[in-house]
Amino acid sequence: MIYLDNAATSFPKPRNMIAAMEECALKYCGNPGRSGHHMSMKTGEEVYRARRAVADLFNIDRAERLVFTKNTTEALNLGLKGFLRHGDHVVTTAMEHNSVLRPLKELEKKGVSHSIVTADGCGQVRVQDVERAIRGNTRLLVVTAASNVTGTRLPLAELGRLARSRKLCFMVDGAQGAGALELDVRKLGIDMLAVPGHKGLLGPLGTGALYAAPSVSLCPLLQGGTGTESRSRQQPLEFPEGFEAGTVNAPAIIGLGRSAEFVRRVGADVIGAYEEDLIRYLDEGLRNMVFVELYGPPAAQKTGISLFNIEGMDAEEVTSVLSSRYDIAVRGGYHCAGLAHKAIGTWERGAVRASVGPFNTRRDIDALLDALWQIGRQR
Repeated sequence: MIYLDNAATSFPKPRNMIAAMEECALKYCGNPGRSGHHMSMKTGEEVYRARRAVADLFNIDRAERLVFTKNTTEALNLGLKGFLRHGDHVVTTAMEHNSVLRPLKELEKKGVSHSIVTADGCGQVRVQDVERAIRGNTRLLVVTAASNVTGTRLPLAELGRLARSRKLCFMVDGAQGAGALELDVRKLGIDMLAVPGHKGLLGPLGTGALYAAPSVSLCPLLQGGTGTESRSRQQPLEFPEGFEAGTVNAPAIIGLGRSAEFVRRVGADVIGAYEEDLIRYLDEGLRNMVFVELYGPPAAQKTGISLFNIEGMDAEEVTSVLSSRYDIAVRGGYHCAGLAHKAIGTWERGAVRASVGPFNTRRDIDALLDALWQIGRQR
């Protein structure tokens, strides 16, 4: 299959990641931090190596402030629900994934309010509009690094400066930026960063992380065993153990560490530039088809995503035909981000999303363009 659904999860994975997971499962996989024998200690050492590798990728000085989660959704929920209190106000945008919008909706029940800043037809958000949404009780600004619908990059540097000037906590959803954009938490002034392990970091499914700066106080989502302070019934608040209750998925975390090392060796900027070139090539081909409507900004202003529709066909139908007849994987629909589709004008029909990764080639793009040309002519 030609895989062009990397915005959902990356494929294939680096071989060193798979080898590290296999070695852990076969040779030492003890419970880290729970025992003093060599298998447990070896696993703990490798989990720490993974924590350090992911932290280094985002210029995080204190690796212990990076908490492993099962995905970005859990990381965002931990950051939002662990930080916000009754009476707080949050500013966010219409380009957010439901992993931000739904927790904020739930937090309304606890007296936390929020404002959603609109975007233009390309999914771009103006800093001035964000600033106008700030109130006296605003405590948090949370934005996506890049839209999972259009790929549109948000102006993180400017938003970070705005947050600092207004003494707000600045939280970034890095689901579509990590591994393809340089998300330097210190340069961008990011106080909380949620990332997936399985997308741009090229790690296994079921992995993610939340970074919380030392200035950020959080309450854990879960209570349980941490391997520390076992005689106390109170949940420890020390990082990272107090926020990783229960046994962690050590083989997957160790694999994530190896893939993060791979991404750092290649360079997120190099990967991002390569994906941008592929998307520019794809967008140019799509614009040459009169029956295709292309959405979003130019390739230089987005990550590796092209969003489009074929005239007279449902997005899900196009996706199904590409899979069944041409063995090409893309995603159609609303991409868990309904408000983003409303902003760009695809609320009624959704759209088809093709998303590239570092292992795709122009040959893959040519195959997709040829298939779409045939589908469009036969519709």
